[in-house]
Amino acid sequence: MNKALAFGTTGMDRAAHLRAAPPAPRRVLILCGGQVSAGDEGLIWHAPDKLPPGDDIFLGLDADGPRHARDVPEWPVEGLRGLRDMMTQLDPAEAERAATARALIHWHRSHRFCSACGEPSALSQGGWQRLCPACGTSHFPRTDPVVIMLILHGERLLLGRSPGWAPGMHSCLAGFMEPGETPETAVRREAMEETGVRVGPVRYLTSQPWPFPASLMLGCVAQAESTDITLDPEELEAARWADKHEVMEAIIGRHLDLVLPQPGTIARHLITRWLADDLD
Repeated sequence: MNKALAFGTTGMDRAAHLRAAPPAPRRVLILCGGQVSAGDEGLIWHAPDKLPPGDDIFLGLDADGPRHARDVPEWPVEGLRGLRDMMTQLDPAEAERAATARALIHWHRSHRFCSACGEPSALSQGGWQRLCPACGTSHFPRTDPVVIMLILHGERLLLGRSPGWAPGMHSCLAGFMEPGETPETAVRREAMEETGVRVGPVRYLTSQPWPFPASLMLGCVAQAESTDITLDPEELEAARWADKHEVMEAIIGRHLDLVLPQPGTIARHLITRWLADDLD
């Protein structure tokens, strides 16, 4: 388990064998508008009897029994927090539960109708499936694979900036994998499309579930074979090569025009591992 990455797998018992007839909820995590029930000290789990009605997602078991999540249309604002803002404040097990709940609930919200016949579908298997009562088609939660790449040339790192980001913010290049691609192929394609940089050797390093809304980030290290940058303005507002001195200055907040992704993200993790010569 890597504590530098939020939402990593902790061995949570998802108890898939109980999903056909999940246990009654005892503690429920509320989600409302994509935010989670939480306070200054972490997630807040609720007894189910006084909560607004809603479908419960069975997250699994721990030493204290079953854990569920429930999507509700309204909840006091002071009882909610954005998961992205608090991800490094949660212990790994709580972060994994919250990420799982957020991704599943988003999937249910966006897949209310059967893609085979168009009729409304219904939650089943404790929230890990939707079933169409009209045609019998089963639908399963979706996870979208995304490559995120540490592109290196000598002692320099390629960073990009998307339109609309906070001033100075730069990160590793990233993009969704397309059908028929391997991660290595996707890394090379995305680098060429976004910056015109030709990439050679690519290897996988680590991964991170990213529930915004439902991605799996595949962290790769790639070696650039060219350095000239030709931007795709639809994808990036800017891109630049940065050496370790510049990146370290950005890490400690002393760089005038370079801001890096927040701790807990896979982009920050890849960058700090490069700084520490820890890419093996």
